[in-house]
Amino acid sequence: MNKSVYKRVLLKLSGESLAEQDGDFGIDVGAIKNLANEVLDGKNLGVEIAIVIGGGNIFRGATASKLGMERVTGDYMGMLSTIINGLALQHALEDVGIQTRVQSAMEIPQVAEPYIRRRAIRHLEKGRVVIFAAGTGNPYFTTDTAASLRAIEIGADVIFKATKVDGIYSADPMIDDSAVKFDQLNYLEILKKGLKVMDSTSVSLCMDNKLPMIIFNIREKSSIKRVLMGEALGTRVGVDL
Repeated sequence: MNKSVYKRVLLKLSGESLAEQDGDFGIDVGAIKNLANEVLDGKNLGVEIAIVIGGGNIFRGATASKLGMERVTGDYMGMLSTIINGLALQHALEDVGIQTRVQSAMEIPQVAEPYIRRRAIRHLEKGRVVIFAAGTGNPYFTTDTAASLRAIEIGADVIFKATKVDGIYSADPMIDDSAVKFDQLNYLEILKKGLKVMDSTSVSLCMDNKLPMIIFNIREKSSIKRVLMGEALGTRVGVDL
C-alpha cells in the first residue's frame, strides 16, 4: 500500500508554476489543473498539505522598479498578486474534490480568512488544504521566507520547494552546461556558496529550527507523490534526511 513518510508538509509554489511556461504571465488553465491533480495524489496518501504561493506570474518587484515605484508599494502589489493566485488555486483544488481554505496575511475578509495559526492547524487536521497568501504581510520579506515561517508555525515535517529544475545546482543549469547538481546539502553550504534556491532569511529560519527542505521539479510527473513516498528526487537540505 502506498504510504507517505511525512504527516504534514508545506509546499512552496512559485507564481510561475501557474503559468503555461517559465517566464509567462497570467494563469494557465492546463497548468493549474495539472498542479491540482498533483496535490490530489499527495492528499490521497493521507498527508496534511499547506501551500504558500508566490505572485511572479502577475506582478514582479522588478516591474515596480522599472516604473519608478518605491519598494514598499511594489511589495504590497506583489502580496495582492499572491491572493489572486491563491483564489485561483483554491478553485482548481476544489474542482478535483479537495476542501480548501485560503488564509491571507493581509486582511481581505470578502475573499479569504485572516491568517490564524490555530485555525490553520485545525483545517489541516480536518483534511483541508490551506493556502497561505500575501506572504508574511510585510514588505521586504519574500514568499520563500513566508514558507519557512508558516512551516515552522504549523509544525510541518518538511518544506517542499517546487521549482522549474530538478534540484539545486552550482549554477543555473539553463545557462551553464557545466552546472553540477547537489543531491544533498546542509544549510550553511547553501549560505556560503550563495546558492539561489531560497533567500538567506528563509534558509536561516530553517537552519535555526532544524526544518528540512526538499527541492524538486514540480513539472515532473507525480513528483509530489513520489517525494512524499520517500523517493530520492531533487536535492535534500538539512538534518535527519
